[in-house]
Amino acid sequence: MNLTLRNDYGCTEAVFAENCGFDKFYKIADLLTDELRIRFTNKIDDSDTSYWDFNFRGQQLTLHYNIYDGVSIFPRNCREAAKKDNDAVMELAKALTSTH
Repeated sequence: MNLTLRNDYGCTEAVFAENCGFDKFYKIADLLTDELRIRFTNKIDDSDTSYWDFNFRGQQLTLHYNIYDGVSIFPRNCREAAKKDNDAVMELAKALTSTH
């Protein structure tokens, strides 16, 4: 699995795939639920964008999909993210890339 880290919006964003379809989004969602026992707490879906919120190590994160930007994970409150939020994104990204 490819991984790119960005800090464009004031928080750490782990980008797993750019310019991809919903199938890649669902594959990563399945990895989160099956291998890391993540439960999604809120799901917002549109025709070309999805935001699925979840908790990881006590931090609120979002699995995001957009038809143009691909699949990524970032802190739910991106612009106000604390260091521990960004650290959780990094830890989760490392866990996901090491499993696949």
